[in-house]
Amino acid sequence: MADDYDAKRDFDRTPEPRGDTSSSDDDPCFVIQKHDASSLHYDLRLEIDGTLKSWAVPKGPSTDPSDKRLAIPTEDHPLDYADFEGTIPEDQYGGGTVLVWDRGSFDNITEKDGELQPLDEAWKNGHLLVELHGEKISGGYALQRAGSGDDANWLLIKMDDDAADARRNPVSTEPDSVLSGRSIDEIADDENTDDESGDDG
Repeated sequence: MADDYDAKRDFDRTPEPRGDTSSSDDDPCFVIQKHDASSLHYDLRLEIDGTLKSWAVPKGPSTDPSDKRLAIPTEDHPLDYADFEGTIPEDQYGGGTVLVWDRGSFDNITEKDGELQPLDEAWKNGHLLVELHGEKISGGYALQRAGSGDDANWLLIKMDDDAADARRNPVSTEPDSVLSGRSIDEIADDENTDDESGDDG
């Protein structure tokens, strides 16, 4: 699916990273990017097998175990996309403003027959259990494919652990970037200012 990422983008027009899919020696990373496109949504990305497996989560992640959040699979993204903030031109795929809403490392806690299942196998089988170590959200989350086939939607569900909290609503109360501290509007305004400065030159 990494080829899908390249095919959908004109890198002469979009500031998104071209990137590569080489794995790091560190713990696998995750990122959740807030994306103000045709509709505001959140993109969950997990480092699996040298790339960022990605899902669009329309309502964003929840810390309430009773919530089942729709997660729509999208194309793989390169690892350095985890640091991307900026505005994608409207005439490009996924146009709109992106900020890094949360990020960190994660542990694979998916077990099968009492043994830890490799991440890539768990993803292919449509059932992933991960423990996130983010700045805004943490603890166990389940990703479960809700149908058959590669295009089937998934569900993102908070596991009932010490990090669960039905009273929190971090999507609403903590809207800004953990990378730059900026809001979606501030990133968009900064990009517009940069474009106008470039036009003057």
